[in-house]
Amino acid sequence: MRILVMGGTHFIGLHFAEAALAAGHEVTVLHRGRTGPGLLPDATHLIADRDADLSALRGRSWDATVDLCAYFPRQVRELAAALDPGAAGRYLLVSSLSVYDVPAAPGYTEDSPLLPADGPEAEEVTAESYGVLKVQCERAARQAFGPETLLVRPTYVIGPRDYTHRFDYWVERLARGGEVLAPGRPDAPVQVVDARDLAAWMLALLERGASGAYHAATPPPFGMGSLLDAIAAAVAPPGTTLTWVSEEFLHAAGVTQRALPLWPAIPEIRATSTADPARALATGLVLRPVADTARDIQPFEHVPDTLGPAQEAELLAAWHQR
Repeated sequence: MRILVMGGTHFIGLHFAEAALAAGHEVTVLHRGRTGPGLLPDATHLIADRDADLSALRGRSWDATVDLCAYFPRQVRELAAALDPGAAGRYLLVSSLSVYDVPAAPGYTEDSPLLPADGPEAEEVTAESYGVLKVQCERAARQAFGPETLLVRPTYVIGPRDYTHRFDYWVERLARGGEVLAPGRPDAPVQVVDARDLAAWMLALLERGASGAYHAATPPPFGMGSLLDAIAAAVAPPGTTLTWVSEEFLHAAGVTQRALPLWPAIPEIRATSTADPARALATGLVLRPVADTARDIQPFEHVPDTLGPAQEAELLAAWHQR
């Protein structure tokens, strides 16, 4: 296949482009040229800013288009307008589990109600607007590219090259050992998917001509305890312990979810962290053990805004003295 990747030089996109090239496909990546030299030497590179000028796409055509960086519905519409009729081939939009209204019960499916999204289109991505914008992107995608559109709704994506370092924070922290502050309850739901597994599966969906919406996530029940235990089994030195500190204590101390990444700190996040991935698993999504992903994370500097050693020690001392 000839595949166009919108945003193919970072994290999920880079893993996807590498998988497609390894499988013998012809890959074109459109990006802003801010990555290092030598990246994806076997791909065709189109240097452009999708928010400014997509004329580089004119006169070209592909069998499939993978869009990893559409955060505003106008970006989907502008991409469709920049392409010649039919030039996109099958369109795959990487969306999010954030598109859902608060589910009625754990194990919700792809047919669950989405967030109301009939209002104005936001011009800024915030915690409040992100989910609604993704719903609007999905709607724009189906309108522009037709009913064969593929909608992939992943949970937290983890693995090598993750520029957010959310999962990596816990790998780095547990690798230091000692007493580790674990937020909330061990059974609080959280779902993850390795970017390499996500990329390989998305490629397989395109190869078989699939369409529709799919979840990409760890099957529930899966909680923070399972996540941290798996990471600890891979990287923690002997003697490492987890101390579970209540949400009420952390909130009272002013600790946010950003300080302890992946912590499902609010009810809405806990509710949407129970998606059923059965449809994706039935189409070939294979999820590697979390411990294997943890072993592949390279050392890095401490993540800004996350809990540092001194603050963690203070919180643990206060927790034990309460």
